[in-house]
Amino acid sequence: MKLVRYGQSGKEKPGLVDAAGQLRDLSAVVGDIGPDQLSDKVLAKLAKLKTDKLPLVKGKPRMGCPVANIGKFVAIGLNYTDHAKEAGMPIPTEPVIFMKATSCIQGPNDPVMLPKGAVKGDWEVELGIVIGTKAQYVTQKDALNHVAGYCLINDVSERNFQLERGSQWDKGKGCDTFGPIGPWLVTRDELPQPLKLDMWLDLNGQRVQTGNTKTMIFNVAKIVSYVSQFMTLMPGDVITTGTPPGVGMGMKPQRFLQKGDVMTLGIAGLGEQRQEVIAYKK
Repeated sequence: MKLVRYGQSGKEKPGLVDAAGQLRDLSAVVGDIGPDQLSDKVLAKLAKLKTDKLPLVKGKPRMGCPVANIGKFVAIGLNYTDHAKEAGMPIPTEPVIFMKATSCIQGPNDPVMLPKGAVKGDWEVELGIVIGTKAQYVTQKDALNHVAGYCLINDVSERNFQLERGSQWDKGKGCDTFGPIGPWLVTRDELPQPLKLDMWLDLNGQRVQTGNTKTMIFNVAKIVSYVSQFMTLMPGDVITTGTPPGVGMGMKPQRFLQKGDVMTLGIAGLGEQRQEVIAYKK
């Protein structure tokens, strides 16, 4: 299934995209798409719905983040060898973990706002993992059983804040609007092994990132298992899993986001995003 949340920011309704690509309303079935709706039991119930009987949503409403009330937004850094090399950093022997503030989460096509004082805004197309059931000290063998599904994420970054103002990456990762997620949550039954998914990102119509999840250093099962050794993952938590090469920081000369830039990105089976870059405003 492709589960979505659509409508005005803060007033999103639950929905799904049917096999024909049409948006259907789920408001009469569930109150939202959030932690309480991500268990295998609830997802199995939703999978049995006769989608042609659900109300069609007219027009092209705004798409929100497909998961409500995300508790933790965990991120994995340097998870593609070529990206670690372009960043001039050692290839990790264990997953690098940092956090993105949940206040940065937004819809997939909402504008990205450069924060006050930004000088090195950057882009990162990434595969996102959505947790469906509590994961604490889980094994790699069992890890995928705790996953509700997957989504597309742009791990927007401010490299000056991240790398040049102390040792905490979080400062350059959690700025407002730096977490576009969606358009869909694709459930695990539709994508049981996200191992070979093409991914891309264009800046102003020019391809800058091309990759495939098969080149991740640490795969989804390893990531979920590893992170669960250090924090309990709860339903609705999201993990973004790293980016392939092609970020602005790695270009020669370097290229960073400016007001008016447009990012478009996608992952096979997980949809596409589009964000216009805007200047800081209160």
